[in-house]
Amino acid sequence: MLTQLLPRYGFEEYLSVERKSIDAKHEYVAGQVFAMVGGSYEHNLITAHLTRRLGNELDGGPCTVLTSDMRIRIETADVCAYPDVSVLCGEPAFHDEWRDVLTNPILIAEVLSPSTEAYDRGNKFAHYRHLPSLHTYLLIAQDQVSVDVFTRQPDDRWLLTAYSDLDAVIELEQPRCRLFVHDLYDGVRWDGDGSQGRAEQR
Repeated sequence: MLTQLLPRYGFEEYLSVERKSIDAKHEYVAGQVFAMVGGSYEHNLITAHLTRRLGNELDGGPCTVLTSDMRIRIETADVCAYPDVSVLCGEPAFHDEWRDVLTNPILIAEVLSPSTEAYDRGNKFAHYRHLPSLHTYLLIAQDQVSVDVFTRQPDDRWLLTAYSDLDAVIELEQPRCRLFVHDLYDGVRWDGDGSQGRAEQR
């Protein structure tokens, strides 16, 4: 998602305005507010695949898959974001009684865009790491076969496992489930001919 800087707000002021917004979403970072712009076809396709596959894997268990409409509040970093996909396991913890700002996701996933990749890998990941509940951070490229899985270790380090093979199988620890890389890229093509079908690794 692309972003555009808007005027400075306090968090509660931002949240009050955001709840009334109909046409746009805005992320909040320590007083700065950014308007989010819609993603590409590939971005939306990969996000939909991930949401569905996680939902199928976690169906019947204690975990719930949430879409990009779910706000995530990181209070110690003074941030509120809209991840592409997030997963909650167990009881939700909310910012307030409105129940529209979650504070305890176990997994957050972002589909990378050229304009935001550096932020998603850098400062945004640094913000997300302030969440005590977060165990898994997933980054999925949309312009090539590339999935990075960051897993929180018991000593609070983050272990990176990278996947660049369409036939690879991603084994997540928390939430415990399995994802197939080729499922995430199903229908994604980069040769410009507009045809559908299974993605081809470059």
